[in-house]
Amino acid sequence: MCGITGVINLKEPKPIPEGMVMEMLALIQHRGPDEFGIYLDDHAGLGSARLSIIDLSGGQQPISNEDGTLWIVFNGEIFNYLELRPVLEQRGHRFSTHSDTEVILHLYEEYGADCLRYLNGQFAIAIWDRGHKKAFFARDRLGIRPFFYTIQNQTLYFGSEIKSLLAPPGVTAQISPTSLAQVLTYWSVQTPGTIFEGIYELPPAHWMIVDNGEITIQRYWQMDFSTESNRQSDIDWQEEFEDLLINATLIRLRADVPVGAYLSGGLDSSTTTALIRKHVQTRLETYSIAFSDPLFDESPYQRKMAEHLGTQHHIVYCTHADIGRTLPQVIWHTETPILRTAPVPMFMLSRLVHTDGFKVVVTGEGADEFLAGYDIFKEMMVRRFWARDPQSTLRPMLLKKLYPDISRLNQSGWAYLNAFFRKGLSQTEDPWYSHQIRWSNTSRLARFLVHPPAGFTPHPSPEILPEDFSTWDPLGQAQYLEITTFLSPYLLSSQGDRVAMANSVEGRFPFLDYRLVEFCNRLPPHLKLYGLLEKYLLRRVAAPLLPPEIWRRVKRPYRAPIQKSFFQPSPPDYVRELLSPSVIQQSGLFHPGMVAQLVRKAESSAELSEVEEMGLVGILSTQLVHTLFVQSFRRHNAAIASDRPLKRIINQKEGNHE
Repeated sequence: MCGITGVINLKEPKPIPEGMVMEMLALIQHRGPDEFGIYLDDHAGLGSARLSIIDLSGGQQPISNEDGTLWIVFNGEIFNYLELRPVLEQRGHRFSTHSDTEVILHLYEEYGADCLRYLNGQFAIAIWDRGHKKAFFARDRLGIRPFFYTIQNQTLYFGSEIKSLLAPPGVTAQISPTSLAQVLTYWSVQTPGTIFEGIYELPPAHWMIVDNGEITIQRYWQMDFSTESNRQSDIDWQEEFEDLLINATLIRLRADVPVGAYLSGGLDSSTTTALIRKHVQTRLETYSIAFSDPLFDESPYQRKMAEHLGTQHHIVYCTHADIGRTLPQVIWHTETPILRTAPVPMFMLSRLVHTDGFKVVVTGEGADEFLAGYDIFKEMMVRRFWARDPQSTLRPMLLKKLYPDISRLNQSGWAYLNAFFRKGLSQTEDPWYSHQIRWSNTSRLARFLVHPPAGFTPHPSPEILPEDFSTWDPLGQAQYLEITTFLSPYLLSSQGDRVAMANSVEGRFPFLDYRLVEFCNRLPPHLKLYGLLEKYLLRRVAAPLLPPEIWRRVKRPYRAPIQKSFFQPSPPDYVRELLSPSVIQQSGLFHPGMVAQLVRKAESSAELSEVEEMGLVGILSTQLVHTLFVQSFRRHNAAIASDRPLKRIINQKEGNHE
């Protein structure tokens, strides 16, 4: 695992300042503090900040092929590299290291862009072909690892994080109104955009080639939810699923350093941790978050699982004050506004993992998306059932089972929610049907914007939909939308890669193994959502491994407190300053009066609604992004870059291939 960065001259060759690449690396040294390397010629510069996990002594980057015509920097892990290497050796390739990085390079040398279909892993790749003056970039199928780029003055800059792109002279950050509206609707900016004008993210499952100044971007993999309901029995599906999950988990233990595990107390991480414990008889360290606020705390289930598995368990305790105090650090690493505080405890958790000397953790993300674990999938199924008899008074009652809090509402409260869920009820042919209520609800936050983008509507571009989208069953359609708009742009980014790598910790995700993903996408819907019971197939596999109170648990979304974290008993100084009318006016993004009204309510004893809480975090985090990256990046840049000097720079200039 590493942070990568670099420079490509698109037209004329010209010297690339070594100091500039060093400064770009310095800004992402948290991603890879173990070793640093640079390659330079008149057309390209590549930089790597390495977190050494595989081939600790020999895997320094950049790495070249035998004759020095190809050079690579790589962020991620290829879990099947041990199987790929002997195949390449049989075809005449010679290796100088034992790293997965070098396997990618020779695979590219053999197959070109088609090499990506052989890779099982999580990756962002940059390869420079110095003979043909061509650059090849690629990102993993599900967007686990990030890759950003921008073009300024006939020069392409790229990196694992946006802050490294802001180091070169002339590259600046300006918040995009359209991207901000997307955050306030979908929780995140939709690729290829970022929150900043003119800075882009390579979408998941895409490669990019830069050849003689021409840029080509192409998709190499696509999700397919065409089901195979008549292929085999439920038992056959279960056995195949279990075999795939075991293999996906075990190959993610490949490392030359110890591997820990996150253990949230939920079904997903409990299952993967139990599989590790069952198949690998070694000491296992597990980690979880406990909240001082009982409304969010799941630590009893975490302790139950740790005792059941006999792991050495570690807990980070998170208070309201911790969240309020830590948010600015988190936004420095997310580099984008967020609508939830959930990334903050994840940042604290990875900091504990790092403090304990671990670089790698196995975690359970992805099961909710690919096995239909979220309430939004159940809600969609209930509404479709209701839509077949819109006048029914019994069918909407299923929502009370889905959301138990609804059952405690008085008649007027239930009438309001009944009308809320009825919106667009009969529009079942709408491709956005499953998510339209959510997006319409959060898009109301756009009223805070001074300049809402003209023509913006609360649904993505139809271009994101595959040609056969309309032939999929409704659950598959809903899953595709959730994965495309939420999984990579938010969950695997702001709540995943960015807060973990901020503390030099790599997360590994068995449920995101592309083989398991493709298998789950073919499943009959009832094996994912059985009535209103989510992740049915996973529960069947987990039952022999976990205590009943764990595998039978209904999904509880991971969330963190908001209002009390920033306003009770009193706001931290930065909150008071950034949300003050004068500073809101100065940033020019939000209406000062409307923000002041929200702040007054947050400071009072009145409880904010869910949308109001999201608005509060969205506005505050946007103000932090504006302050850190738009107003004063150069000052922060210098402070961060000088905070911890690079341990070592390996200069690999043209003609030096030792």
